[in-house]
Amino acid sequence: MLMHAIIGLPYTVMGLSMSYYMMSCPAAEQIVTNTVNNALRADPTLAAGLIRMLFHDCFIEGCDASILLDSTKDNTAEKDSPANLSLRGYEIIDDAKKKIEATCPGVVSCADIIAMAARDAVFSANGPYYQIPKGRFDGKRSKIEDTRNLPSPFLNASQLIQTFGQRGFTPQDVVALSGAHTLGVARCQSFKARLTTPDSSMDSSFVNTLTKTCSAGDNAEQPFDATRNNFDNAYFNALQRKSGVLFSDQTLFNTPATRNIVNGYAFNQAKFFFDFQMAMQKMSNLDVKLGSQGDVRKNCRILN
Repeated sequence: MLMHAIIGLPYTVMGLSMSYYMMSCPAAEQIVTNTVNNALRADPTLAAGLIRMLFHDCFIEGCDASILLDSTKDNTAEKDSPANLSLRGYEIIDDAKKKIEATCPGVVSCADIIAMAARDAVFSANGPYYQIPKGRFDGKRSKIEDTRNLPSPFLNASQLIQTFGQRGFTPQDVVALSGAHTLGVARCQSFKARLTTPDSSMDSSFVNTLTKTCSAGDNAEQPFDATRNNFDNAYFNALQRKSGVLFSDQTLFNTPATRNIVNGYAFNQAKFFFDFQMAMQKMSNLDVKLGSQGDVRKNCRILN
């Protein structure tokens, strides 16, 4: 995908525009922002869900809202993959889409709504605000087998760097994006394997904490850090204390190639915020569909 730099937006895809809906649907951004803010006031835990939804959408087939499509009798879609069953926030996207369609039908893509909703979720949780251009089209493919390319919580730092590097992300981007885990929780099934064998990279008291969590079953939830609904740098402080929940979290501190980046973010939250904004802009523009490559769905869950 051809990229060019403009002031304040170093990772902008040619064909997208900050003013894309200025004439066709000027209320679109405000509708999304209001919808997200109202939903997160009622349930702040959904912020993590919206950010995760963007990542799980963009990493597979690009940012094209393929994660939103429902399965049919002839096709099992991405959302029904085991890796996606815990995704949350679909109803927020549906609500925003319904309101936008009532105002300017057939104009605003579901892919743009996901990107805007993730941005607003970060800001609503006291994180940084970043601008994103609009103009993504919705994709026409959503297949469960494509989700095998989602990074696993069991990858080490080298594997994460390789996996993300194939999509144009730097090691710094990997650490910054992992910082999204400052919000939300992990389920026991994603980290219980770390408890069955001695792991010197884990603080012994934290091992006891995770063991207690998992005593409630595979779906028991463990916050990534002490401020699960507040976007800050506490996640990186936890890694320094050997209290990263997932193997893929703690490996960032254990590996020389990424340890200094972790330490930098733990020391300087402003630096983390800045790098996270840059990485999220890049993520939001990953392999977007333009023109004839996609369309604008009337309903985010089904093809037109």
